[in-house]
Amino acid sequence: MTDDDTETPGSESLVEEGENEVPVIQLYGLVEELSYGNSALKTETEMFEKYYNKLESRDQRPLQISEMKMLETEFARLRIKRRSKSRISTDHLKSLSVDQKCELVQKELEDTKDEIRHLRANAERDLQYHEAIIEEAGIRCTEVQRAMHEFKKDILKTISKKKGSILATQKMMEYIDDMNRQRDNIKDKLRLKNVSLKVQRKKMLFQLRQKEEVSEVLHDVDFQQLKIENAQFLKAIEARNQELIHLKLASGTTLQVLHVYKTKLQRAMEMSINLEKEILLRNELLEKIERENLQVEEDRAKAEALNKKLRKQLARFRVPPVLLYVREKMLSGDLEKTIRMWERKVEIAEMSLKSYRKAWNKMKTTNEQLLAIYPPGK
Repeated sequence: MTDDDTETPGSESLVEEGENEVPVIQLYGLVEELSYGNSALKTETEMFEKYYNKLESRDQRPLQISEMKMLETEFARLRIKRRSKSRISTDHLKSLSVDQKCELVQKELEDTKDEIRHLRANAERDLQYHEAIIEEAGIRCTEVQRAMHEFKKDILKTISKKKGSILATQKMMEYIDDMNRQRDNIKDKLRLKNVSLKVQRKKMLFQLRQKEEVSEVLHDVDFQQLKIENAQFLKAIEARNQELIHLKLASGTTLQVLHVYKTKLQRAMEMSINLEKEILLRNELLEKIERENLQVEEDRAKAEALNKKLRKQLARFRVPPVLLYVREKMLSGDLEKTIRMWERKVEIAEMSLKSYRKAWNKMKTTNEQLLAIYPPGK
């Protein structure tokens, strides 16, 4: 910037009015006008310094082919403008023209828009990343809560009811096996996804290397097309992520339903085993009842035959006359008396027989003793 640019109409009026006395209100107005002009010049100078610093940083780093071509086109355009404006006086060549200032402002505005666009894209990317992390944490939290609920419902209750039983241990081992199987499936899926992403990354790097080797220059149309394709790919990735989330939820629900059906099947198997045992017991009891029924039928037939026999005897029975009964009763009494008398006589005879036996045995022993002392023939 030169001294000619700093000269403003306000300063000229201040010089012209320097000889005369200027009112205070007019002085305040001039000060405000000069401060406004200085702030505008300061902003413009900062913008020019920023652009100059960008040019210096661009000169210091190695230029790519696309940037070199862009600089060549800009240099050619500026050279044409210089040739067209070679008739301008030397005073004006020392400062920037209005067109150059406008061009610099437009470039700065485009750079600022690009920075804002990059910042917005980075912010959206970070926001999507954090949203994905939050969503993943929420899904993980729900899965952990569901697993805790299933563990409490299926394992802890069974273990608390049947402590030390083989069934509780088997259920615990089945639960651990199911959880390990689920983790292995998720691990395999993530491994396949990682492999596919690595393949895509290699393809993209190969394509990028080919483009750099061919030195393709991407124009605004290409950038717009890439932005559109990027948006489409982001939408597709979002759709696939949503589909993956739905599939994970569906797989979780299916695993839960499968676990419920497994428990129901196990209970049905246990019930079937108990029913088979009970059926065997009932069959044995039925056979026993049938045998008892046959025995009862036989006993009933025997009882009926005996009853018939007794009925026939009862039908043939005739009551004797009273006198005959009295006579028989008297004879029975006499017979009982004679029986008692003979029993007494038998007792007396037995007692006398015992005494005779004792005397006989005594005599026999004495005789044997005598024979032993004095044998016959001496």
